[in-house]
Amino acid sequence: MVNQQQTNSNTQIETLSEALASARKMQQDWLNYGLNFVHIYVEDVDGDWLETWGDDECNTLFDDIKEFLISNHDVAVKIRNNLGERSLFDLAVNLEECLRITQSDDKTLAVKNVLAADVDLEDDELLQVASDFVDQIL
Repeated sequence: MVNQQQTNSNTQIETLSEALASARKMQQDWLNYGLNFVHIYVEDVDGDWLETWGDDECNTLFDDIKEFLISNHDVAVKIRNNLGERSLFDLAVNLEECLRITQSDDKTLAVKNVLAADVDLEDDELLQVASDFVDQIL
């Protein structure tokens, strides 16, 4: 037990030592090259990486939901026809949150609960619409 703790301590010290060495090297490059040291560490400094940061991340699910809700699919039409005062955008935001749940059964029930607040359908029909929606989006 003591030997294992000592090994873990040695590993942590080595990791810390490597991180400190990297930080010292970066600091020295900054002192030597000024702001141009960034070109050593970043490949595309002058590109549009800042403007496009996050474009390829989680927006695809939200976009898929919005596109589905305005499509001519039977489930989307049923949702739109029975939608009350709520906007499609608000519904899409709530549906996206539901679909981020990990288990598929929970996703269907969460979508059903969101639709129950916004869509005027019977309980069995609502569960079927929620299930069809989850199947289409995922």
